[in-house]
Amino acid sequence: MDREKLRAVQGPLKEQYQQQPGDALITLRASGELGSEGMTCSVETGAALVEAGLHPATGGDGTFACSGDMLLQALVACAGVTLRAVATSLGIDVRSGTVRAEGELDFRGTLAVAKDAPVGFQSIRLAFDLDTDAGPDELATLLKLTERYCVVYQTLARPPALTASL
Repeated sequence: MDREKLRAVQGPLKEQYQQQPGDALITLRASGELGSEGMTCSVETGAALVEAGLHPATGGDGTFACSGDMLLQALVACAGVTLRAVATSLGIDVRSGTVRAEGELDFRGTLAVAKDAPVGFQSIRLAFDLDTDAGPDELATLLKLTERYCVVYQTLARPPALTASL
């Protein structure tokens, strides 16, 4: 999609959301089915069914997707799509590139081995390696706007109110 096509698609939406802010508030949903055998949960992604299970560091055998990996994959996907959209909007030619996310977990926390060990990622690093002729200032703007408009990045940076229920 080129710059003009992107603007043609997003322009009417931006105008609608300015005039009717409530139209921009969308509820996204995900659901899964608990596995009948083993520690698994099947999640419908829209394109495929993913069966998640325990990470090998918590007793899994590695045959199922790890939810921690899935979180990083969601960050990579969102950041990659956002970077492409921002680059297109700014007229920055990005011929190709890679997006990587990595982070550390202390599994003593999730296994209740050490009460002082946190459950969840302690840090996450997101990196881009781009094939582009863009200069340093353009790249700085591209990164700043990608961070600003990436939904998953912002959700991790500023966690929303979260509740659980039975």
